[in-house]
Amino acid sequence: MRFSVLLAVAVLLSAILPARAQDDAVASGDRAAIHDVITQQMAAFARDDGSAAFAFASPAIRQQFGSSDDFMRMVRRSYPAVYRPRSVSFGDTRRLDGSTVQEVDVIGPDGSGARALYIMERESDGTWRINGVELAPRAERET
Repeated sequence: MRFSVLLAVAVLLSAILPARAQDDAVASGDRAAIHDVITQQMAAFARDDGSAAFAFASPAIRQQFGSSDDFMRMVRRSYPAVYRPRSVSFGDTRRLDGSTVQEVDVIGPDGSGARALYIMERESDGTWRINGVELAPRAERET
């Protein structure tokens, strides 16, 4: 069920993203906080600090994986472009059907491009956490 919801979000975003920028729908302070969370998680991946990386995941993601070790295994296997990106470029931050989604273009360790769609969740204390990531391949390649 979760995969189909995330897939639907990805399909909808791919349909509307080229249409026009809608950054104004998300406050600049929230965009900055979201960028910081994603950047810090990627830095934790780079250090192989599973505990720190896992802390940036939403409570639902932490519950789903149960441990930072299981989470890191999944990230290494399924998200190499996010785990070890050669380059990272933040795109638009959008609200879609009640969710906040951050576009991040990455070049993976093999040189292939991908757009990572980070589904973000604001916690009751006001902090942002990552509630899922969908990767869509991109045509660009880095050699």
